[in-house]
Amino acid sequence: MTTSQRLPERAARHCHSVVNPLHSVVYFSPDIHREFAELGIEDRPAVNLASRSAAFGRVGAGPVVAAFYNYKYELVARHIPAVWDIASPEDAIAARLRTADATLRRLLGDDVLASPEMAEAARLALRATEGCTRGGRPLYSAHADLAVPEEPHLALWYAATLLREHRGDGHVMALVQAGLDPVEALVSHGATGRGMTQKWLLATRGWSEEELAAGRDRLRERGLLDAEGELTEAGIALREELEDATDRLDAAPYEHLGAAGVARLTELATAFTTAAAAAGAFPADLLGKG
Repeated sequence: MTTSQRLPERAARHCHSVVNPLHSVVYFSPDIHREFAELGIEDRPAVNLASRSAAFGRVGAGPVVAAFYNYKYELVARHIPAVWDIASPEDAIAARLRTADATLRRLLGDDVLASPEMAEAARLALRATEGCTRGGRPLYSAHADLAVPEEPHLALWYAATLLREHRGDGHVMALVQAGLDPVEALVSHGATGRGMTQKWLLATRGWSEEELAAGRDRLRERGLLDAEGELTEAGIALREELEDATDRLDAAPYEHLGAAGVARLTELATAFTTAAAAAGAFPADLLGKG
């Protein structure tokens, strides 16, 4: 990439922030629980863990905890690999794809899914994934082995999945480098106001209120949180450096797409994500300091 083609500062992060929700809608969709209930999987944590880890195949809890990073081992081990005695990973992969189809149709409508803009967004997002790399990126690499769906809205969802997991794998590298354990990563992110609220952490990650409180105490000892649980200047600087490091580790797909492509994908994905959010894709209390 020449200097004249360099991406504007944080353009890749901005693009990711509007593409990622197009993948994430499946986690909060009633459709996913209907699909997995038909497979015989009804426990909500089991649905979440099975749907995201299915691309690994029949692995045990260890690789899943390592890749997910901020889930409690005991929660994962309660369901993985036992869930694969109920339904196969292949069944779970197919169920998640059906969920993506049903959810996007409900949130965006058939006309949007069949639009030239949807097809263009899918082409751009898939082109960006050509710049992703596999080394050290288990979740990205596992999902990259799956077939690209033919329908444009599902191809876009699949590409969003790859871009999400590629960035997420890099973010785990940055968290380890920063010395933040899984609980400290969660509560420090929550303190920014951009992470999950404690209600959702308790419901999805397996940690107790006492364990989350202990994580806050450890961050206070490091000078990263104050007595009220707010980030100190050092804490703010650390979280900013984490995002900057993640940007550096995640630059390749967006550099591959190029400045014009990133700008256009950001424009298209913003419209889709805004419409999905307005249609109730995400819980109102999902994010924040609560």
